Amino acid sequence: MPRYTLESIIILLVVIWLLGWLVVPVAGGLVHLLLVIVLIVVLLRVLQGRSPLP
Repeated sequence: MPRYTLESIIILLVVIWLLGWLVVPVAGGLVHLLLVIVLIVVLLRVLQGRSPLP
């Protein structure tokens, strides 16, 4: 897996979330859910003692 894959996904989700929040409020909820899932994955990696971003 490339080094910056997770960072790229996070940035992409934040941009899509902002667009959804500003442009299409219906899609913002789905992207918000995906951001929460990414946050949980990062927290689990930290709690397991691994680097949060591979």
